[in-house]
Amino acid sequence: CALAALGLVGLPKAPLSGPAAAHDQLTPTPACDDGDEPTPEQTSGPFYIPNSPQRSVLRENGMAGVPITLAGYVLSRACRPVPNALVDLWHADDAGRYDVEGYRLRGHQFTDAQGRYVFETILPGLYPGRTRHFHLHYQAPNGPVLTTQLYFPGEAANAGDRLFRSDLLVRVIDGPDPMVRFDAVLG
Repeated sequence: CALAALGLVGLPKAPLSGPAAAHDQLTPTPACDDGDEPTPEQTSGPFYIPNSPQRSVLRENGMAGVPITLAGYVLSRACRPVPNALVDLWHADDAGRYDVEGYRLRGHQFTDAQGRYVFETILPGLYPGRTRHFHLHYQAPNGPVLTTQLYFPGEAANAGDRLFRSDLLVRVIDGPDPMVRFDAVLG
């Protein structure tokens, strides 16, 4: 079960109550030392499509898959929030397929004044040779684009994925709805 793999067993599968509610659940990033390492870069993969729609809700009515919220902060190397940073997300559906003709499970948004972002989506499916993952672009205003991928803890397929990096694992957030967090540090 996907929820068991994420340590989310026992959490209700109730619908999420919107991105604003996820912001309320997201506690501020703890203080960190100056000079934190930037988030590692990874390939965008063969399924990237530019010009995704600006939206935070990627999950559609009737869409198969486990609902999940991805939230976090975009930070500078000095651990300061980066407001108005672009966060572009795309990933496979619950069967491991990417929409290559449209924008299903694709979207972008800009961080708020505290550097926060929130996406409502589904847990990506597996496909041959890859573990579950999200693809993201992070970009500070007028800055270079950071392309990376995020992975899920406890996935058996992590060990066999040649791109997997443990420093790109999302953190599972305890709460009433399935939620994961990743704070990106721009270089």
